[in-house]
This record gives sequence, C-alpha cells and structure tokens, in this order.
Amino acid sequence: MELVRRLVPLTLLILSCLAELTMAEAEGNASCTVSLGGANMAETHKAMILQLNPSENCTWTIERPENKSIRIIFSYVQLDPDGSCESENIKVFDGTSSNGPLLGQVCSKNDYVPVFESSSSTLTFQIVTDSARIQRTVFVFYYSFSPNISIPNCGGYLDTLEGSFTSPNYPKPHPELAYCVWHIQVEKDYKIKLNFKEIFLEIDKQCKFDFLAIYDGPSTNSGLIGQVCGRVTPTFESSSNSLTVVLSTDYANSYRGFSASYTSIYAENINTTSLTCSSDRMRVIISKSYLEAFNSNGNNLQLKDPTCRPKLSNVVEFSIPLNGCGTIRKVEDQSITYTNIITFSASSTSEVITRQKQLQIILKCEMGHNSTVVIIYITEDDVIQSQNALGKYNTSMALFESNSFEKTILESPYYVDLNQTLFVQVSLHTSDPNLVVFLDTCRASPTSDFASPTYDLIKSGCSRDETCKVYPLFGHYGRFQFNAFKFLRSMSSVYLQCKVLICDSSDHQSRCNQGCVSRSKRDISSYKWKTDSIIGPIRLKRDRSASGNSGFQHETHAEETPNQPFNSLHLFSFMVLALNVVIVATITVRHFVNQRADYKYQKLQNY
Repeated sequence: MELVRRLVPLTLLILSCLAELTMAEAEGNASCTVSLGGANMAETHKAMILQLNPSENCTWTIERPENKSIRIIFSYVQLDPDGSCESENIKVFDGTSSNGPLLGQVCSKNDYVPVFESSSSTLTFQIVTDSARIQRTVFVFYYSFSPNISIPNCGGYLDTLEGSFTSPNYPKPHPELAYCVWHIQVEKDYKIKLNFKEIFLEIDKQCKFDFLAIYDGPSTNSGLIGQVCGRVTPTFESSSNSLTVVLSTDYANSYRGFSASYTSIYAENINTTSLTCSSDRMRVIISKSYLEAFNSNGNNLQLKDPTCRPKLSNVVEFSIPLNGCGTIRKVEDQSITYTNIITFSASSTSEVITRQKQLQIILKCEMGHNSTVVIIYITEDDVIQSQNALGKYNTSMALFESNSFEKTILESPYYVDLNQTLFVQVSLHTSDPNLVVFLDTCRASPTSDFASPTYDLIKSGCSRDETCKVYPLFGHYGRFQFNAFKFLRSMSSVYLQCKVLICDSSDHQSRCNQGCVSRSKRDISSYKWKTDSIIGPIRLKRDRSASGNSGFQHETHAEETPNQPFNSLHLFSFMVLALNVVIVATITVRHFVNQRADYKYQKLQNY
C-alpha cells in the first residue's frame, strides 16, 4: 500500500500537466477554429470576407437545419500566386470536421469559380497559408437549400445547332439564392458562339455577389472563359462543341437577370463541299461562300425529299439517313450503293429559259469490304468535281442478363460463376433495314491480344462448344449463349472476339443465309462486309473474393480507426490507462505476496 500512496501524487501531477497542455492548445486554436452554426439555426445564409495572415491554419464548421444541404461558393479568391497548392489551399470537407470526405481543394492555380455542396446539414472548410507576406482575401458565401426542390427554368441541356435561354423569371427580377447550370452541346466538328443580349446583375468589381460564369467545356470543371456581372453584353466562343453557363445569385439586390442566344460555327475550313458516310447516314457540308456564286444562302437547297431540310450555320449541313429523305439503295455484285441528289434552282421570271447557273450535287456512298467508299459528284454546268473518303460499318458487342436481350450488363469486369449462362449480342449500327448480321467465328482468350491459347465457341458459323447455342439470323443483331468457363493455368479473365459478316437480306445465296458450313464448303464467299467485335474481361466471382477481400477489410478497418494525429487527448487517455494498470497490478502483487508469506512463514504452535 505504501507504493500506491506514492503513485497517487505522481498521477495527479501528470494529470495536471496534461490538462494545462490541452487548455494551451485549445487557446492557441480558438481564434482560428470557428463554428458557423450554433444557436442561431434560423440563419439560412451568410457572406464573409476573410482577410488571412501568413502561416495560418484555420478551420470553419457550418451547421444548418436538418434535411437541408449546404452550398458554399468561393466567388473571389486571392491567394499567394506564387505559392504551391500543397503549401497554400482551401479544402472543403463533407461533415463536421476535416476528417470527413474531401469534397475538393482550391488554390491560386484553379481556373474556375469553386462551388461545393454537402450531402447533409454540416460542412467544414479549412484554409492553410504559407509564410509569404502578401495580402490574401477570400469571399465566402454559403446557404442551405433543399436538394429535391428546384427553381423552374433554372438550367438545363441545350443540344440544337442554335438556341436561346434566359435567367428564371426574365425580364422580371431573378430569384434569390439561385444556382443554375446550362449545358450546351452541339454536333461534332462545331464550335459555339454565345451572345448575351442583356445582362443586368448586381454591380461589383470582383463579381462576388451575383455573377455569370462561362466554362469552355461540358462541365464546371472545364476552363473558365469569363466571370461577368453588372450591365454588360459580352460574347464568348468555345474551342469545342460544348459550353457550360452558370448563374449564381445571393440573397439581395435582384435585377432583370440575363438573356442569351447561341449559334454553331463549323470548325473546319470548307472551301466547297465535304461528304462523309457512316453506318446509318451521309453527312454533307457545303460552304456558304461557295453558294454565294449562286445567290443562295442554303435555304433553296433541297434533297429528293424536300421535307428533309438542312441545318444552317456558317455552313449548310445535310444529315441524310440511308433509308430516308429519298435515298436510293442499289445492290450490285460486291457492294451496296446509296444515292441522293441536292438540287438548287435560282428564282426566275421565265419558266422557259434562265441565264443563271444550275447547281446539282450528286451524293453517292458505296459500301465495300470492311469499308465505306464515299463518292461525291458536283455538276456545275459542264464541270464535274469528285471527292473520295473511307469509312466502316459500326458494330458493338455486349453481354445481357437474359435471352430476352433487353437489359445490357454494364459492369466491367463482369464477375460470373462457373457454368453460368452468358448471353452475347453483336449489334450493327445502321439505318438500312435490309442488312443482316452473321456470326462467322467467335473465340475466347485469357488476354486481350488473343495470343495463344484461344478457344473456339463458334467457327464457320457452327457451334464448337457443347454449351454454345447460336440464335437464328435476326436483322442487325447476331446472338449466341454459352456457359462460363475458366482457362487452365492462366489468369482468370476471359475475352471474347467475334468475326462478323454483314450481308444483304434479299440475297438468299449470301454467306449469311448459308448458316453453318464445313470448311470444305467455304469456297463460295458471297458476304459483303467483314468486321471484328471484342468484349471483356469476364471473371469468376471466386477470383474477386480471393483478390478483393483484403482490400475490403482494410477499407473497413480504416473507417473504424481513422488516421488521426497522436494529440494530447490520446496521450492523456493512454497515461490514465497505464496508471490504472500499474495500481491494480501493484495491489494484486502485494496481496499475493502477503498471502504467500502467511503460508510459508507461519510458525507451528507447540502443543
């Protein structure tokens, strides 16, 4: 017991020192770590201008009412322009502390207006500065909102060659606390020209309060072209076929908002005409400068079917389906040819004579072996021009859940059980209904390059595997099923490759209609086109279990014991536990020794 009495003062001394250390640390961070919630839960929004000093590490926690999310906007950020993102940054976390999931990071190198949204009613952001002695200013604006409630006409997707859009309620005052995103995407090979007819937002030199942000790409992570506010009418042009526009408003000073329109600009320089052919359509581009010689802007051009109208921008574009708009299909020996004609005739007061040039553009797509030969004839009086290009039929291969082939399996890799039935479909992407797909050869390999070993499932149209079933011809789809297997002494992955033949359905002597034939009978090859489709990898479920459990357990462990610094609170808890163990052990040993002394050294009484 003497030892216990000596340990008690030592314990109290250690506890006192640890308490003073903890209080000192708390006082050191008190001016920097602030909760922006507290008792004032009715406050739904707040704006702050933060003036930051060198070598600071500050953390703010925002707490809002339940069933609300938090949106935080850093509309103006002035940090050390020469500082690295590692030494000076703003980090935003989803939750009540910096131990929550990281939503994103902001530094002087960022080229966008940072906006983050929490998944619940709490959010934390931390600002770290380096030692450079410069002026730093961050404008922070945050508010709570209901994710399931949206503002009408606030954002959307625009995919036509030209269009227009406005702020909600325009020309009436725009709503407060609005965050609207418009995604504009036009066809490939075009750029977007965006013109603001009017912008009437709150005037501010840095556009901190209400602003429009324009991004050169499909999302707000694309490069920022400009951030504007006040009363201006700017014009922007994208570098690709997509553009993103963001409207952000605060809780005061609502004005008319904005009105904008956009047009498409063909990116390539076309002197006269251009024709490309794909699996399902012809695409014709005609330069407007070329049409000026005919006193036309493209409105007077028409196909055999006059209801199929062109798209007009800085060029004239016809997108002609192979099975529509008057396209004529002609089957020849080893090819199918699709033909259409663009005509134009200038207006004339006489129905007998004309002194103006007559324009006729003959379009011809000839589909050959594994390629598309493109031929365009332009007849201008007695002048004939021609252009050629190459292309291919587009095919794809996918796995399906059942023999109904309705629901595609999107997992990659796809994990299966041994002997599980797999349903495979090869699809031909074309608008021509008179073509059929035939699976000539399908084989499997443990590697994507299909080096040895390989295993034939289908060969010469015949099943080579006892579990493989080839479905009958079905238009643009080639289908088969088989039971999953694994290669011996190889990796667990399985890749599939099919050689596909495409034939004219009206040709009853074609290779596609011959079906399964032996090698000796393959001297007659009347198919028209050939292509390959590959899919994979497919893996066994037990292989996922063997390789994936360790990672899953590690992840769970990491969640239960997050990697936190060993601070004074941990040291305090450890010391208390250690002292308790010492005290208990001392008492136990003392009691055990005294007991043994009673038995070992007890004197015998004399009788």
